[in-house]
Amino acid sequence: MKLFLCALLLQGSLLMAQNMTDASLFLRSDSATYLDHVSSESGDLYRALGHHGPAIENEWLAIRYYFDKKAAIDIYSKANPGLELAKYKWYPTTQLQLEGKGADYYKVGPTVGLGGIRLWDGENVLPLDPVSNRTARVAKEGSISYLEMLSEDVPYRGGKVDILVRVTVYSGFRKAKVEAYALSENDVEFVTGINYHPGQEVVVEDDCIFAWGLHPEDVAAEQVELGSAIFINPDDYTKIMDDGNQHIFISKPARYLSLWISSANGKEPVINTLERFIDFSKYEMSID
Repeated sequence: MKLFLCALLLQGSLLMAQNMTDASLFLRSDSATYLDHVSSESGDLYRALGHHGPAIENEWLAIRYYFDKKAAIDIYSKANPGLELAKYKWYPTTQLQLEGKGADYYKVGPTVGLGGIRLWDGENVLPLDPVSNRTARVAKEGSISYLEMLSEDVPYRGGKVDILVRVTVYSGFRKAKVEAYALSENDVEFVTGINYHPGQEVVVEDDCIFAWGLHPEDVAAEQVELGSAIFINPDDYTKIMDDGNQHIFISKPARYLSLWISSANGKEPVINTLERFIDFSKYEMSID
């Protein structure tokens, strides 16, 4: 197992030098023109934007952040390493998927998806909505790509707060970093989590949760077993709950929160079982 992990990480270090990441943001009405930012006073450009919001990728997976009140993170899974967003815009044809291109196997539904951010008012999970304005931004620089979503004037405990969420992918690393900022004078209680579906195997540990199995078929050409993982610092949270669709974490009052997410799938050549995904993810998390 150690040789297997070392070989994968060596491959990742070689890819890092090439900046195997990318960012994608465009309007469905003009898919040839890429943007670096977009804003909406309604806070909802879900149907107007390609892949429903800003997206980023590295060689192992792609991530999109829904541009609406769900504030959920969705995953695009790859069978083989490489960059695919610019060419396939999240949706390769059925034939291309069957031939080895990536696909949207992940089903978010009403949940936070994988590491999405919401708020806690002491009794309920609150969406980042309504807003006076919502802005998305993407960038590619150095060996990383990142997306940001700023939700302004979100009602919270009798006042309003601006919430900035940043998601970053790195060349050579499967893991991605999620950061949440409360741009206010007062602390907030953040909510994040990981969803799961009936029949999936879920492994819960003190600082991480893994889910592995089939998601309900939606737009993909076939159903493929999918793995997802979230890594947190237990000291940042006061409560963990399972609502039947997702495990959610409620943070201590804070103005900053960070966590890590990762994913793999059964069509990959190596990281294609729950056991291998757990072993690799924990090893990768141990490396700065």
